[in-house]
Amino acid sequence: MTTRNVTTRNVTTRPAPPVFRIGEVAKLTGLTTRTLRYWEELDLIRPSSTRGRGERLYSQTDMARVTRIRDLQELLGFSLAEVRVVLDTEDIDVLDRVRSEYRWAEPDGDDRRQLLDDAIEANDKLLARLDTTLARIGAFREERAAKGVRLRQLRREADASIHPRQTGAGSR
Repeated sequence: MTTRNVTTRNVTTRPAPPVFRIGEVAKLTGLTTRTLRYWEELDLIRPSSTRGRGERLYSQTDMARVTRIRDLQELLGFSLAEVRVVLDTEDIDVLDRVRSEYRWAEPDGDDRRQLLDDAIEANDKLLARLDTTLARIGAFREERAAKGVRLRQLRREADASIHPRQTGAGSR
């Protein structure tokens, strides 16, 4: 991670936002550099900048996006196509922009309130969309559970028809 303080005329400003090289991103997120490059090919992520001979540099916002993709895959089992749909929602971009501006731009009172209002609105929309998605997942799960019950019942019936219970002590 690289950070630097900027000094102008004996006035020190806020340090520049940290940047991470691809290897650092991989290490911090538990991914491989190959995975990150593949996600770049799919246009799921983009380094904020490059240096020298094409060295990729990722910002905190980029890191948050990488972590979000990883979590969507690992925690929710999303395919990369499904991840793309989630990431393409403008609410995610609004939240990332607001987070970045809030952390690094040092907004004044009115700007800070506006940023927070934008974040609240985007987050509420995202929550509503997640609630809808979770409801659909819940309904699908219920369908599968009912199907499982029915399949087990059919299996018991098949077993009973192949091996009928013998009634009476002397039956053959």
